[in-house]
Amino acid sequence: MKKILTLFAVVGLIIFTSCEGPDGPPGLDAPLPQAFTVNNVNLVRVTNNQYEFTRTFNQYVGGDLFNDETVLIYRKTGTTNAGAPVWQLLPNVINYNNGDIADYFFDYSKEDFLITVTASFNLATEPSLINSQTFRVVISPSDLIAGVNKNNYLDVAKTLKLDELK
Repeated sequence: MKKILTLFAVVGLIIFTSCEGPDGPPGLDAPLPQAFTVNNVNLVRVTNNQYEFTRTFNQYVGGDLFNDETVLIYRKTGTTNAGAPVWQLLPNVINYNNGDIADYFFDYSKEDFLITVTASFNLATEPSLINSQTFRVVISPSDLIAGVNKNNYLDVAKTLKLDELK
């Protein structure tokens, strides 16, 4: 009986010590940068001078953000002659010749983001500021965009290797 137990012990030792194979491919150490576009946004009236748009990240990226991720939001303000979008980083203040201002800004948590526009005038009189807006939301690990000119969307997209077809 002792010989059989010894045999099983030796065989078991050989089987379990030789179960190692080559290392697999390296995994991701951090979340990857990603971006998405929110088209045809009609901001919702809070007051005559303030409109907002809020959404969860889950509906765009399938979950909440990680603790070390940074969010940048850009507003499409037009297109180039070649048809490429022109993006302005939020926050952004629009100054009018008559002294009026409109101010776009945003905040975010791990779960959601809120885009707000406030103005020194009734925003309903300027529907181009609140209707059919397009926003580009960029999510990146903070260290990847630390030295990037965030005002230039193309610099950010190039640095983060973002897919511009999304």
